[in-house]
Amino acid sequence: MAKLYHHPLCPHSRFIRASLAEYGIEPELIEERTFDRRPEFLALNPAGNTPVLSDGAMLAVPGAGNIAEYLDETRGLALGHHRLLPDDPAARVEVRRLLDWFNIKFFAEVSQWLVTEKIYKRAMSPAQGGGAPDMDLVRAARNNIRYHMRYIGWLTASRNWLAGDRMTYADLAAAAHLSSVDFLGDVPWGEDEAARNWYARMKSRPSFRAILADRMPGITPAAVYADLDF
Repeated sequence: MAKLYHHPLCPHSRFIRASLAEYGIEPELIEERTFDRRPEFLALNPAGNTPVLSDGAMLAVPGAGNIAEYLDETRGLALGHHRLLPDDPAARVEVRRLLDWFNIKFFAEVSQWLVTEKIYKRAMSPAQGGGAPDMDLVRAARNNIRYHMRYIGWLTASRNWLAGDRMTYADLAAAAHLSSVDFLGDVPWGEDEAARNWYARMKSRPSFRAILADRMPGITPAAVYADLDF
């Protein structure tokens, strides 16, 4: 049985959880607090970040990008027209470009700071960097997300999905990052109607049901987090 080492609010982990669900794979979820630096986890991924997929055959695949490529290489053809990384080279380039946009740029400017400051630091010891959130970083992330919302809206105004005429890894990655931020109530849904309508389609997919059911002890998600008609 496949195992996924993850954190419930890690956006990269959520991307892979949604991708696995689209492939019909239900892994055993193992919550990993990366700031604890467990030797057993570091042996699987010396970089020390989530997610890591163990496929049940002694193979550990670290990192969201690597896992997405591994799933496409091993299971992508079976999805036919619904393949999450398209067959056409130009379409594959566009999906990968948007994967970098959300998994690298959006993460660096928005989701990393909001999740770290508002979630991870609550569980970290002072020696690990825990404590009260840095509100300057929180405010910067809240400001940065606005142009990302407008970019999503711009993409969906001329395309059926973010990367083209069908749903791909690009949509799953973008929705995963937004879902982490939405849990915290920091997505300005009034910023762009097209972006909001696109996300409504994404959160209505069966692959997002388990993600929308996530809860964290002592933290109440935003009122619209699991609302499909938000």
